Amino acid sequence: MPKSRDRTPSLSRLFSLLMLLVLGGLTAACSNTNTSAEAPKGAGEHTEDIVVYKSPFCLCCKEWMAHLEQNKFSVGSENGLDMASVKQQWGVPASMQSCHTGVWRGQYVFEGHVPARLIRKFLANPPKDSIGLTVPGMPKGSPGMYRGGDFDPYVVYQIQRNGEYRFYERVTAPEAS
Repeated sequence: MPKSRDRTPSLSRLFSLLMLLVLGGLTAACSNTNTSAEAPKGAGEHTEDIVVYKSPFCLCCKEWMAHLEQNKFSVGSENGLDMASVKQQWGVPASMQSCHTGVWRGQYVFEGHVPARLIRKFLANPPKDSIGLTVPGMPKGSPGMYRGGDFDPYVVYQIQRNGEYRFYERVTAPEAS
């Protein structure tokens, strides 16, 4: 009598199939870049004040979004893995980049952990030839990065339309909410 063959897939075969699905999804996500001068995919679908372009795996981005919401901004998000093209499209200089990019009503960019009060200050009187503000890197003490305790002062920069940047304000204390 012939042996019956076990038809349940092996663990290694299931793992291989899972890896193909994950890598296929990542390849599709990474190749879905928008190189035109138009807003990133999905930007026109939002009615919120600020749309945050971020990695789906970022936790500090969610905390920065909560900071904005606590300060009366309506916030939406677009998850993606090709953040470099978003930053390039919005004119964020490489040395001024952070983990996420917020775009206010398709007009101004707020890169990284910019405090809500400085976004409001900027929007009340946008400096000539400026496209937004940035907090480069992920400074300890900035909204979304502050966990109480130690605080390191940090600088917020103004991004110019020509790709340059200049000092905007030094933050010397944690932001309230």
